Amino acid sequence: MSDTIEKIKCLIIGSGPAGYTAAIYAARANMSPVLYQGIQPGGQLTTTNEVENFPGYVDGVTGPEMMVQLQAQAQRFGTDVRDGWATKVDFSGDIHKVWINGTKELHCETVIISTGASAKYLGLPSEQHYLKMGGGVSACAVCDGFFYRNQEVVIVGAGDSACEEAHYLSKLCKKVTMLVRSEKFRASKIMEERVRKTENITILMNHDTVEVLGDEQVVEGVKALNKTTGAIFDIPATGFFVAIGHKPNTDIFNEFITLDETGYIINTPGTSKTNVDGVFVAGDAADHVYRQAITAAGTGCMAALDAERYLASKE
Repeated sequence: MSDTIEKIKCLIIGSGPAGYTAAIYAARANMSPVLYQGIQPGGQLTTTNEVENFPGYVDGVTGPEMMVQLQAQAQRFGTDVRDGWATKVDFSGDIHKVWINGTKELHCETVIISTGASAKYLGLPSEQHYLKMGGGVSACAVCDGFFYRNQEVVIVGAGDSACEEAHYLSKLCKKVTMLVRSEKFRASKIMEERVRKTENITILMNHDTVEVLGDEQVVEGVKALNKTTGAIFDIPATGFFVAIGHKPNTDIFNEFITLDETGYIINTPGTSKTNVDGVFVAGDAADHVYRQAITAAGTGCMAALDAERYLASKE
């Protein structure tokens, strides 16, 4: 065995609430966890300006601040937090092999996958600008809808998730304009009917988003294109929600870990276990339903406990 290979008892791939919570529990169980933060240290929450629905933060907290605190808590108990990301794995044998940044090889007794999922965006420069500014662009209505109470918002999407988010926003906002990019919904009939019957949801079929409008700090409207007539017009709005799906960050695992048709890791119900002994999953890499910081943290706890019990069974 090469001297460059490092042996690790518990490797956590990815940060965010799931990874850091797993690290806290693993460290307190004397599992000497090593956590690689990934390409986006702190995960999706680092793009969230205000978090007000995580228990314990009476006055709310910014996403980046929460991640700094979670990292510090994990390190307090001895977690080795490192820069870098996993680029290759080999889970075919008894030793779980992981390569970091394409070069460093790790041999791990247990692995916790907490690589998360990335929200899909339209890719418009104006959309990305206001997303980075934290000034009105969001991919999570449940997370951010509260900030737009009694205001007018726009949401883009055509599937069940988009309909669910539009309906959720309709309970908070004065008006919700739903832009569907094609001539029909992809959502189930029951979800489509729900939004169609909601009085303060206006549905515009076959419409594209041309630009997110604002004062460079906050969103003030959306420029839309009617693809049937070619007309371009402005929609007043203080919030722009994108609900066109998420992509789980699981590509490097697909040769060894069982994934569903959209790339989410399939875990044994009620546990964090994957189809590979000693490999566990936490957070949005396996969750396409809830996608909340608190649920991710909960599964991080589960993964660490499952990993601890796995190691105990091997003794």
